[in-house]
Amino acid sequence: YSVSNNSRPLNVGNYAPNPWGFFDLHGNVNEWTADWYETFPTGNPVVDPTGPASGSIRVFRGGSWNYDGSNLRSALRNYITPSIRFYHIGFRVGFQQQ
Repeated sequence: YSVSNNSRPLNVGNYAPNPWGFFDLHGNVNEWTADWYETFPTGNPVVDPTGPASGSIRVFRGGSWNYDGSNLRSALRNYITPSIRFYHIGFRVGFQQQ
């Protein structure tokens, strides 16, 4: 089951923007983050965690075109070694027009 019903990522702008003006935030590619991975304590909610200052495993978030709907939450954290490449992990560029 594919969220976007595509067999690959799509160019940005194929779907309407969210209320903040971001296009394709979920369902295109997983997003690499600058955060190094660490496990967080259970029973202690962490808001906007950044992880440790260094490490060997990076966090990626959100859902890509090849995940089902249960993996679309941006709060969902996955992790992988940065040297590994997958077709469903990328990055998002955001800017504000002045």
